[in-house]
Amino acid sequence: MDLFDHNMQEDLRQSAPLADRMRPKTLDEIIGQDHIIGEGRLLRRAIQADRLFSSIILYGPPGTGKTTLARVISNLTKAHFESLSAVLAGVGDLRKVIAGAVERRRLYRRRTILFIDEVHRWNKSQQDALLPHVETGLLTLIGATTQNPYFDVIKALVSRSRIFEMHSLTKEDIQKILLNALSDLENGYGKRDVKLAEDALAHLTHMAGGDARNALNALELAVETTPPDSNGTIQINLDTAQESIQKRALMYDKNDDAHYDTISAFIKSVRGSDPDAALYWLAKMLYAGEDPRFILRRLIILAGEDIGLADPMGLVVANAAAQAFEYIGLPEGVFPITEATLYLATAPKSNSALAYFKAIEEIEANGVGPVPIHLMDSSRDAKGLGHGQGYDYPHSHDGHWTPQHYLPGSQLGKVFFEPSDQGYEAQVKERVERWRAAQAKALADLNKEAGEAQHG
Repeated sequence: MDLFDHNMQEDLRQSAPLADRMRPKTLDEIIGQDHIIGEGRLLRRAIQADRLFSSIILYGPPGTGKTTLARVISNLTKAHFESLSAVLAGVGDLRKVIAGAVERRRLYRRRTILFIDEVHRWNKSQQDALLPHVETGLLTLIGATTQNPYFDVIKALVSRSRIFEMHSLTKEDIQKILLNALSDLENGYGKRDVKLAEDALAHLTHMAGGDARNALNALELAVETTPPDSNGTIQINLDTAQESIQKRALMYDKNDDAHYDTISAFIKSVRGSDPDAALYWLAKMLYAGEDPRFILRRLIILAGEDIGLADPMGLVVANAAAQAFEYIGLPEGVFPITEATLYLATAPKSNSALAYFKAIEEIEANGVGPVPIHLMDSSRDAKGLGHGQGYDYPHSHDGHWTPQHYLPGSQLGKVFFEPSDQGYEAQVKERVERWRAAQAKALADLNKEAGEAQHG
């Protein structure tokens, strides 16, 4: 590195964002994550002894210290440390790292640790290219991901790594980090007279959502945009703090675990008839920018799957909410979504529509039986083949019903639909049971007549 490169690196360091400048450089400087790097913990002991031989995957929300921990390891290890971002790097970059690792091992017997940030962003073929070198121990992998590695990292790579889950930082952790930034003479604002009001500190701490980077970015914005008063003091009050971080950070990406976990919590709350929980998860999704149409589609599905005939209006309400939203859009469109959510959450429940899958199982197990002749279309082959012969028109009878059978002969008597005793479906159950009893009697009479004819 020449003088110009050195000057450029120093300039970049000094002008780096506060969150980057304040990154801990030692294990003792890291705030939070005591469950994995606290005193006496396995990972801490391995790092301190420079005995990190097996690969690890650090999994957790943004701003919890995954990259920071990797950098601390790079400062403490005697192994050669390489770093790649899965967002920017590909297999070609990996090949260069592998070639260097082979050369160092061959000439100097020196280990290579490879940190891959956002490792879940590599596709299967890219992760496969990494696998054999992790397996042989040529590379010790440190992967960082905000996604569940059991779903977003190939199984073979997960099985060869230890998974360490990192938790969102507590409010106390965030407060310590902010106060450290204010007092740090080298990387923070220790050389400047900054006064952060208690209510402003509380607001930044609360709104950061357990994300240290978010908290430090907000503090930096507040300090850098507030002119000093006549005494040279930068006064950060509540108003300034609110302007600097106006919306609470939520871990919510439309392709990540939080997305699927939240919609799951929402649907299960509606299914479980808890309107308060349903509103909470609905609010979280809309607050985080979820597509309302996605929510409405799931409500329509739920109306059919979990409410069904217990309240047939559930499907009508859910579908009407979806149509109303198309007319209105946000923000007012939240009202039909909320109405549908509350209606479905408080409606009687039945999953009798799952009877469809019982019919599918019957078909898969025993095949499809032929359509009985009396149910066939009589408009084409009635004369030649007798199609439709024997069909008993229900409207010709009292109650517009007759104990006629409609299943193939091999499936006669099979029951798929089992109505519940909930809501409107209780009335359906009474009718269906009466009809089935009459059908069973008619079938028994028919079998008796056939038997008597056979022996007559």
